[in-house]
Amino acid sequence: MTAASDSRTYTDAPLVGVGIVILRDDRVLLIRRGKPPREGQWSVPGGMQKLGETVKAAARREAEEETGLRVELRGLLDVVDMIETDAQGRTRRHYTLVDYWAVAPEGEPRAGDDAADVRWFTRAELDALPLWEKTREIIALAFSRAAGTRDA
Repeated sequence: MTAASDSRTYTDAPLVGVGIVILRDDRVLLIRRGKPPREGQWSVPGGMQKLGETVKAAARREAEEETGLRVELRGLLDVVDMIETDAQGRTRRHYTLVDYWAVAPEGEPRAGDDAADVRWFTRAELDALPLWEKTREIIALAFSRAAGTRDA
């Protein structure tokens, strides 16, 4: 690590993070990130897995910390990598992100922990948001999986 880096930059190995696509009816719950990476942008709730914690436990914990809601995990969506390089081509950040989908059947969300804001969005409203393309993909996948469970 360089003197100017934090503990999540220029690491020796990828860091494991979790993301949770939280659905209620035809809406998805997003947080406005309060810290890097992607500070100020809308994203799904999530964060870093702690040592000794399962990824499912991390997903539930992060959802509650960032939104104030207890969620019911429904399934694994995808595992994606977010890799940022610097001007010299060195890997500045590398996160392996394990994305789940969940429902929050009750409660009103409140921003907490790393979230600067939290809000429900319809699918139509998502089109106007500047989301990371992978975020759009996993949200669409979650809606698809949810529709499949309703039809079963």
